[in-house]
Amino acid sequence: MADLRNYQSRAQTGEMIDQGLRAYMIKVYNLMALGLAITGLAAYFAFTFAVSDGQLTAFGAALYTSPLKWVVIFAPLAMVFFLSFRINSMSVSAAQTTFWVYAALVGLSLSSVFMIYTGQSVVQTFFVTAASFGALSLYGYTTKRDLSAMGSFLMMGLFGLIIASVVNIFLASSAVQFAISVIGVLIFSGLTAYDTQRIKDMYYEADSATVAGRKAIMGALTLYLDFINLFMFLLQFMGDRK
Repeated sequence: MADLRNYQSRAQTGEMIDQGLRAYMIKVYNLMALGLAITGLAAYFAFTFAVSDGQLTAFGAALYTSPLKWVVIFAPLAMVFFLSFRINSMSVSAAQTTFWVYAALVGLSLSSVFMIYTGQSVVQTFFVTAASFGALSLYGYTTKRDLSAMGSFLMMGLFGLIIASVVNIFLASSAVQFAISVIGVLIFSGLTAYDTQRIKDMYYEADSATVAGRKAIMGALTLYLDFINLFMFLLQFMGDRK
């Protein structure tokens, strides 16, 4: 009888953990999805105000050709470092607001893709990215295989990719750019699965609401970055240039 009660207690505890984990992961995905929505809207409206009848407006000239463009390019990077280093000292609401601001700044910097690629190809690439991301993230969530070793390898590859991208700014080689795009898709495909598993493993049922909220925001930021980078590298393959 005592064994039966112990078994029931363990089963109830396991069920509570599963429910808590599902709620935590749903919050991560919801935050990520809202961040992507903010980015998409910011990019679309920035482009709408920047271009009229095929010509740059005053806003567009300031956004794309003036020194302000460097602020738009580097501000998201500064924001993501700020959030990463200050997350543990911020309230959940402040961290969440910072994430929304970051997503909007990324949207401003990505609005130029509408000047390079057709709107239809951008939308098509987005849905391909969403389908690929969903499948890869599901694999990372459900697999029993430990992806830590793969994650270390992918991070080294990411640093190599960044160095190659910087070098190619000066080389301007189309062949090197093609190779970078292929490697970028592979790296961020792997990182999507790896990061999902890592975010899942970060869950701890005894966390306070504040700690759990911070973890969810950082998890959403990580997956958001995986999605955006995967989208940009796929766009170089699938995008129809104007």
